[in-house]
Amino acid sequence: MLPESFSFSQASLQDFVACPRRFQLRYLLRLRWPAAEVEPIEEHERRMMMGRTFHQMVQQQHLGVPESRIERGASDPDLLRWWQNYCVYRPVTSFSGDAASASARSEVTLSATIARYRLVAMYDLIVVEPGKRAVILDWKTSDTRTSEAILRERMQTRIYPYLLVQVGAALNCGQLIRPEMVEMIYWFPAFPDAPARLPYDADHFSRDGAFLEQLIERIADMEEDDFCLTSDLRQCEYCIYRSFCDRGIAAGNLDDVTAAYELQEGDVEVDIDFEQIAEIEF
Repeated sequence: MLPESFSFSQASLQDFVACPRRFQLRYLLRLRWPAAEVEPIEEHERRMMMGRTFHQMVQQQHLGVPESRIERGASDPDLLRWWQNYCVYRPVTSFSGDAASASARSEVTLSATIARYRLVAMYDLIVVEPGKRAVILDWKTSDTRTSEAILRERMQTRIYPYLLVQVGAALNCGQLIRPEMVEMIYWFPAFPDAPARLPYDADHFSRDGAFLEQLIERIADMEEDDFCLTSDLRQCEYCIYRSFCDRGIAAGNLDDVTAAYELQEGDVEVDIDFEQIAEIEF
């Protein structure tokens, strides 16, 4: 059974959908296992570092640090190209609607209680035009441009708009955010002219709410032996626990990763203490 203090996130729920056993090992047993997620390790670590650094650069720009000063910290040529694309395409401005009334908030955390447990989401950036639009911007620093069809099924796409509607009134001058006001946009710095735009509506909100509640209730009712291994062996190629679970030793090749087996791009949410994150009141 889950401890009452357990907090869910898009990463933990995505892991459960991929493999219940992985969820148990990572988030309940908190098992550290000395295995590589993919090979070559050095290139994977470089890409992970670039993803984290790009997020930090955008946050610095949002806080008012001069762009020229931020750019000097981009020593990797790929990272520099991403940053220059960001400065040219201006995704925040492009998707902010009426610049006079819209407000952009970087690194926002929202949470709500679902099926007795906290569900927490950390947003790269939210742009709100009061009473009109609420745009969720997420930076995807992968080397591939993930399709809208795959992104629509990701836990992140289901959780982020849902929570914004549920508890985002404080970002909208105290007024409820209607589902049809929300749009989730994934912006790829490597593919700056091809954002993935996913509108939201009341039907999505209703289905996502029911889905998340049922999924969390299912996990909460599971006993220790109920967390079974996935039947999709391809998932095991990109899982650090594959040798622990006797599902192989060698890591998958980084160049063979497809959008359906998306790797973490920077933040590893299992290391975040959700108990230190206050739930927004509504």
